[in-house]
Amino acid sequence: MMAPLWQCVLLLTLAAAVSVYADMKLDCRPDFMTLVWTESRFQVDPSLFQLGSCFPTSFTAREVVFTVNLNDCDFKRIVTGHHLMYTNELTFLSSPASHVHTFSHQVVCTYERPKDWYPLVYDPEFHTYGQGDLVFHMGLMNDDFTGPAESTSFPLGSLIPIMASVEQRTHQPLLLLFEECVASTTAELQHSSNLYPIITNKGCLVDSRVSRSKFEPRQKSSELHLSLQAFRFALGKEVFIHCELVAWAPSLLDNTKKACHYKKDHGWELLDNPTYSNLCDCCDTSCKSRRMRSVGSGKLGIRHKAVLGPLTITATS
Repeated sequence: MMAPLWQCVLLLTLAAAVSVYADMKLDCRPDFMTLVWTESRFQVDPSLFQLGSCFPTSFTAREVVFTVNLNDCDFKRIVTGHHLMYTNELTFLSSPASHVHTFSHQVVCTYERPKDWYPLVYDPEFHTYGQGDLVFHMGLMNDDFTGPAESTSFPLGSLIPIMASVEQRTHQPLLLLFEECVASTTAELQHSSNLYPIITNKGCLVDSRVSRSKFEPRQKSSELHLSLQAFRFALGKEVFIHCELVAWAPSLLDNTKKACHYKKDHGWELLDNPTYSNLCDCCDTSCKSRRMRSVGSGKLGIRHKAVLGPLTITATS
């Protein structure tokens, strides 16, 4: 348990258009924090606020409240001498109809470092890929995504837990997405390869239309969890899953940068904000692409190809 150094009430400049009308109260407690954003003039959609990867705990027309655990919402923990600092970003994701532009502000809670504190070590056996200052991971996980899978063999119809992540290091906060994923019996894709589509059309989990496959709720914006139902494709043979990962600015979701899965009797749903599931409408037609720009050159996003496998899907007895 950590003793807080202080509790603070801050008047913050969030954006030129709202700075004189908005204030943010930040209450840092031992294991959680409460953030209250209040504005007195401009009417903005409170559902468009995010604290890291978390949406508001509650809101009214004039007030947005986050009460969250410091281990959630993609908080970053920094050790500096005798202090522990938890940092995050409060972001307003402007909609096309909004008169207030997208803005963000840093949120920091600082605590005394306990004498017996030491960093946790978590090093699952992922397939790891470097891309400049970004490091991508993709791996098979156990049932609750708390560690690596103990086996690469999965019975037909069971769920295959897959986790992908990107280490952001010095980059701006990024949202990780699967743009395309296919299963194949070969480690390298060729024109003659027999393929099973899993995710197509710029982030549409098409396999969820015919199975129990789904995206799991995010724990961090830089991670994505996929529960993939084991399919009949290449039953009993070695299977490789080829994916194209996208690290993208969280505020720039559109119908070509998204994570959508199909819910029975409901339709397509956007993982990161179901309110804007209309971004998934193109999943049954064609989601048109725009040219990707590089994070490494200081712009918006970057793609990376990853291959997971081999794994085997076995017939049930």
